Amino acid sequence: MRPFFASRTPHAKIRGVIDGLLISELKAFADDRGVIRELFRASAMPPHCLCKEVNITENVQGALRGMHAEEMTKLVGVASGAAFGAWVDLRPASRTYGEVVTVPLVVGTSVLVPAGVGNGFQATAPGLTQYVYCFDEEWQPDMPGVACSPLDPDLAIPWPLPISAISEKDSSLPAFASLRS
Repeated sequence: MRPFFASRTPHAKIRGVIDGLLISELKAFADDRGVIRELFRASAMPPHCLCKEVNITENVQGALRGMHAEEMTKLVGVASGAAFGAWVDLRPASRTYGEVVTVPLVVGTSVLVPAGVGNGFQATAPGLTQYVYCFDEEWQPDMPGVACSPLDPDLAIPWPLPISAISEKDSSLPAFASLRS
């Protein structure tokens, strides 16, 4: 499966390709009252993508989360604010193993993240950014998966802002190279 880039997605700002990672722009309908924006549409997704849990994190500008690759598919995006999204293919059998994709995330852009692909982001808007996760499985603290450091210099992720907050867990994740051994 190749990535999908909708017409209003800023192509020049997307870096990299990962098999199965889909970047799309969702429909929005505006009138005098405001906007109705789709968060999820099953007909726009592969048949296996069914949301069984939805979470929202609120993140201060500069906060960094990730790089987590549980064995479940995620549909992610921002509900308010903006973020810089980064994904790394952590599936050893994938032909794009180790590849990194980055893209600015604004309200209306969503990314379908295949199981085994690391998901990370940095909140870039002033105030709070709400980052939405839809999972095809219910998250469990002991579920299978891998993770690597979002700060790993070998991944060369160009985080756009100084990091204002990162969890102890995320800052101590192993380097990508250590996952190969």
